Amino acid sequence: MNENRALNLLSLAKKGGNLVTGEEGVGAACHRGRVRLIICACDASENAARRARGWAESCNVPYIRSDITKEALGAALGKAVCALAGITERKLAAAFVRALPDAEINYDGLLAQLERRPGRRHMGENKLEVAE
Repeated sequence: MNENRALNLLSLAKKGGNLVTGEEGVGAACHRGRVRLIICACDASENAARRARGWAESCNVPYIRSDITKEALGAALGKAVCALAGITERKLAAAFVRALPDAEINYDGLLAQLERRPGRRHMGENKLEVAE
């Protein structure tokens, strides 16, 4: 696994203000629509993983249970341990997934979702028509 590259990208995301950590931080940012990818450490508790999957499903956010341990994730982010992290920038999230081993095979659909540009709305597109 190219764990170092993936961890370096997480460190870069943190320095750029594009990462939230911990259950409270990830959950709150997810519900505000800021999170583009939820990352769960491989040795996170089942309760933490279940909550993260729930946020991912309810907020329509991709979720990955990575091969990275809490200790390795925490060390990359300047903490003792970190079980959950959320990347808030789409391109960084896609780069992180591409850095994972066999990303093209294991996460092909996820990569397509992250690399797809969000649709743009045009002025007047969502105006309600009022019948008189």
